[in-house]
Amino acid sequence: MPIQVGQQAPDFTLYNTEKQEVSLKDLISKSNVVLLFFPLAFTGVCTQELCSARDDIKKYEKLNATIIAISVDSLFSLGKFREEQKLPFDLLSDFNKEISRKYDSLYEDFPLFGLKGVTKRSAFVIDKQGKIKYAEILDDPGKIPDFDKVKQALENCDKS
Repeated sequence: MPIQVGQQAPDFTLYNTEKQEVSLKDLISKSNVVLLFFPLAFTGVCTQELCSARDDIKKYEKLNATIIAISVDSLFSLGKFREEQKLPFDLLSDFNKEISRKYDSLYEDFPLFGLKGVTKRSAFVIDKQGKIKYAEILDDPGKIPDFDKVKQALENCDKS
């Protein structure tokens, strides 16, 4: 069943690039969360997407939001990608594809290169109560999320 705005966000615990566990429960105890799923590290559109979030990090902080990005890449390749792009937020490895499936954000058959089990580009805003306030799941891996709508959803998080 697809993720719907208003529903409780599926909880997760994954490893970041420093080999530490990061859980949604812990994140929402401190701030709202922007959860980004991206197909593959080191690809053009994924780099554009995450660098856009990096370049706007101060805006997200002012909106009381923590950015987390998830892909099916290993935490080792994500670590190198994070270092090269100077990303100031955690990248989490969903190597086993469990969380991507929970968020309806997994291509069983990726439209390029004949790959299977690749993360769909998606954006979710999750408030401090764990509710989904914005959900965008893109079927076209060449598109990036509408970050203006992400920020608008964040502006409304603390009003409700």
